[in-house]
Amino acid sequence: MRLEAIDVKNLGLLKHYRIIRRWACRNNNLTDADLELLIYFDCMEFFTKQDFKIGTYAYSWNNRRWNDLLKEGWITVWRERNHTTQKYNIYKVSFKCKQLISKMYRIMLGKEDIPTSHRNSIMSGKTYMDTVMVTAIENTNKDKTRNNEF
Repeated sequence: MRLEAIDVKNLGLLKHYRIIRRWACRNNNLTDADLELLIYFDCMEFFTKQDFKIGTYAYSWNNRRWNDLLKEGWITVWRERNHTTQKYNIYKVSFKCKQLISKMYRIMLGKEDIPTSHRNSIMSGKTYMDTVMVTAIENTNKDKTRNNEF
């Protein structure tokens, strides 16, 4: 069975995307562009640095983004180049990245709630924006229409 646009709408997948994205970025030291690029890569499974360059055309330029994602463990080398038959490295998103993206999908589908424990740095309410986000997170978690079955 193929999904249609109305099916995605009825699932309400994107209804709370902004809040979920902000939670994910804030608690994992990622920018919005970093996270969305990682979601793009996760859909590809394997990619090259050239794929990264193509994928970044839609985002603000950050010269260090590639190295930061590698250094922080969001991207890993799947196959090393060997300068003869393999002329470039092939990469994949890390287990840590897959876990975060899967958790985001489960939250969007209503299978899980956005964490409200002390490990969620937003819950401290240190700034006005944090206080607003705490209310948004509580409202998202209370929204029982997130778990509509397809």
